[in-house]
Amino acid sequence: MDRLIYTAMTGARHTFLQQAGIAHNLSNAATIGFRAMEHRFRSVPVQGEAMPTRAFVVDSSVSDVFDQGPMMATGRPLDVAVQGQGWIAVETPDGQEAYTRAGNFQISVNGQLQTPGGLNVLSDGGPIGIPPDNTVTIAPDGTVSVVPLFGTPNNTNDVGRIKLVNPPPNELVRGDDGLFRMRGGQAAAADENIRLAPETLEGSNVNPVESMVSLISLARQFEMQIKMLQSADTNANRANQILSMN
Repeated sequence: MDRLIYTAMTGARHTFLQQAGIAHNLSNAATIGFRAMEHRFRSVPVQGEAMPTRAFVVDSSVSDVFDQGPMMATGRPLDVAVQGQGWIAVETPDGQEAYTRAGNFQISVNGQLQTPGGLNVLSDGGPIGIPPDNTVTIAPDGTVSVVPLFGTPNNTNDVGRIKLVNPPPNELVRGDDGLFRMRGGQAAAADENIRLAPETLEGSNVNPVESMVSLISLARQFEMQIKMLQSADTNANRANQILSMN
């Protein structure tokens, strides 16, 4: 009886956690550059001399889905999307380096190229500064160029090149802020082969239809596991009645 309780109890708990993870994915279905998360379960035996046959369910890992999201043309010069594998390097508030796929940039009041969250976009030499009264273009290799609005026409100047990296997926860790970092805390090396799609944004790689179907399936699994617990309780009560009659 207790073997049934172990399996159903832990299964219900982690099914509930998986529902929360899918709900989090759904809430970011419209977030630029978002990467979906997957929960993976496994069975683990209970340690102890009296319980060699007992097992319970654990959430063994939360993996990130690195499939590319849909590409959306915007016509906005400060919008870029990474084509294929790769990441854009940004500077976190603590001065460390992190990585994102969201390329909807803006220019701060201080003339820094930043993300909508106020993080500086990095080049190999640090943050990228944009002079005032200039139009900005971003080339496929990440080179940021400016053209003055006044003075000599078509006088193009390069102000930096966005740092693009492509570390192995198993070396990346998602932070609570949604940014990815190297597992060891070091900075990834720039990759010259990564290309950007100018005036384009990459949408979230969350599939809303699949996520909704998964939520329905998990809800049914949760109900089934609760019914198993109720059945175990009913069987235990009946067994107690039989023992009391004897």
